[in-house]
Amino acid sequence: MTTQRLLVDRADGVVTVTLNRPHRKNAVPEAMWDELAELFRSIASRRSDRVVVLTGADGDFCSGADLAGDGEVPPDDLDTHHLSAMRRVGAACTAIAEMPKPTIAKVSGVAVGAGMNMALACDLVVADRTARFAEIFAKRGLSVDFGGSWFLPRRIGLHRAKELAFFADLIDAAEADRIGLVNRVVEPDELDAFVADWAARLAAGPPIALAQTKRLLHESFESTLPQSLEREGSAQTINLGTADTKEAITAFLERRDPTFTGR
Repeated sequence: MTTQRLLVDRADGVVTVTLNRPHRKNAVPEAMWDELAELFRSIASRRSDRVVVLTGADGDFCSGADLAGDGEVPPDDLDTHHLSAMRRVGAACTAIAEMPKPTIAKVSGVAVGAGMNMALACDLVVADRTARFAEIFAKRGLSVDFGGSWFLPRRIGLHRAKELAFFADLIDAAEADRIGLVNRVVEPDELDAFVADWAARLAAGPPIALAQTKRLLHESFESTLPQSLEREGSAQTINLGTADTKEAITAFLERRDPTFTGR
């Protein structure tokens, strides 16, 4: 699936999804939420897709929802689109967050509003020093969306989350790094190579085990320790029945790198 405003590139198990509306700093119009949801659900079902990199075109990640929408939703008519529009936003968020494969947000330039939370919906966030983040909603008379109420306190804690959401201030990459909003901050000319390295390492990893680990970590926030231990046992039982685990043990004994197939 490739549209003019949503570009998809596949290479060696890595799927790079690029938001491609640079004239609007890659803001997302209403219909594009459906395209994002459909694309991520499709990636989830493809065995050959091992890891996803989400980024934006021409130096910006995403400036959030495009309320003008290239004329798709006139601003005067926004009050007629409340619940149906937000459910489409929610479906896109769910498709990214529930992706069983590792996801990396590659962020440069602006990542604000839904764009910021789209990055936080990914498993890993790598930013360059030009990156700027904001939960901009309050300045638009809105409350947080695209999962911000869920992702943000889990990333940086409740009180810092309230500060970012209440004041809607723009923070730079250094501050985002300091408060734990991102995993890494690199120089602009190092961003592509750094993310490519992480993506290649993940793509070479054991897909079933990585998916199990991702699920366990997500479920840990709503689990007791005994529940987590039981789920870990079930997951490990699944892993031990796969060809990949057998390959990993054989490779260890033969002192070579394993080759994982996702089976």
